[in-house]
Amino acid sequence: MHIDLDAFFVSVEQVLNPDLQGKPIVVGGKPDRRGVVAAASYEARAFGLHSAMPLTTASRLCPQAIFIEGNFARYRTASQKFMAILADFSPYLEPLGMDEAYLDATGFESIHGSIRQMAVKIRKRVRNELGLCASIGIADSKAVAKIASDRSKPDGLLEVPPRKEHSFLSPLPVVKLPGIGQKSERILNGLGVSTIGQLAGLPLETLKSHFGTAGELLHDHARGIDHRKVEPPSEAKSISRETTFDRNTRDASLLAATLRYLGERVGSELRRKSKLTKCVTLKIRYTDFTTITRQQTLGRPSDTDQAIFDHGLKLLKKELSQEEQAVRLIGIKVSNLAEIGRQLDMLDPSACRQEKLNTTIDRIRKKYGFTSIQTGRTLRLKNLFPPDNNGYTIQTPSLSR
Repeated sequence: MHIDLDAFFVSVEQVLNPDLQGKPIVVGGKPDRRGVVAAASYEARAFGLHSAMPLTTASRLCPQAIFIEGNFARYRTASQKFMAILADFSPYLEPLGMDEAYLDATGFESIHGSIRQMAVKIRKRVRNELGLCASIGIADSKAVAKIASDRSKPDGLLEVPPRKEHSFLSPLPVVKLPGIGQKSERILNGLGVSTIGQLAGLPLETLKSHFGTAGELLHDHARGIDHRKVEPPSEAKSISRETTFDRNTRDASLLAATLRYLGERVGSELRRKSKLTKCVTLKIRYTDFTTITRQQTLGRPSDTDQAIFDHGLKLLKKELSQEEQAVRLIGIKVSNLAEIGRQLDMLDPSACRQEKLNTTIDRIRKKYGFTSIQTGRTLRLKNLFPPDNNGYTIQTPSLSR
């Protein structure tokens, strides 16, 4: 099965505020601010709105739309409950982001009567317990199941029986095949291919000559062949946070304050996962959209906010001294993660104090909210970003985390 929550961010907001039902809703930010659409209701999509569209464009196309900042904490909670429901039906679960997942239902049909009845029960639980609509595709392979769930939207269920893949896929536009973007579509159109059936009929060598080794995968998927198994998620290899400013800035103190806050969010997540970082990376996007990354290896692995910020600030100061453009976006990432379990440094008691401090701060924030305790540096952000118990709502391409 491929299970996908319909208009996830919007749907969560509508559950919390039923007055939003049936209206054009955009989640991602205010139209007078920089940013992109994270999600749009089906009523808004009727006006041509879609994910990743600039908010200003969305406002122009649908001025009557209701624009919502969005709140990652709310969506994460809903996502965790959604995944818990799926796990009750099968332990073979592969999440894809927050709002969709593959589920291997093999062998569980006897419990529910049939795999289709199993899917019906999943949709019913998601609706009753979360108030959300789930679209489900059922097939013998991941690729076909995903296409089926997309075809069943919104709030639908579509099963492609075994050996019926060709008749299901053949008439569909080639862009419906996972992995086909605008560039690939243009190449295929140049080969006279506009449907998945036509793609399946192309010689394999022709596809490989235009797409390399990916051509073989396209050829298989177009014929409904996909041998990939449902795989549990692997551990994250990095943790990052970033934000886009409303106005480009060269204000060093503002940049440092924002970097500190982003570093604290990263540090909090790092400790929640019981990991240490060995590398800190700074990301900056300038006015002309030039994007740079600079990284530094830590002398010893750490999970403290101060260590993350100190290394990030050092990179920031060096970069600003070499570039005169204003900054549009700033971000910080930790990578090369390691398990906690190291010898204490007897010659550096300050590190131990920092770890105890962060443990205490994490406990306070868990009980009273992220902004309940702050450094003097991050207090400056209060007048720039809307605060709530979950932290500052900062502008990012995929909402604040």
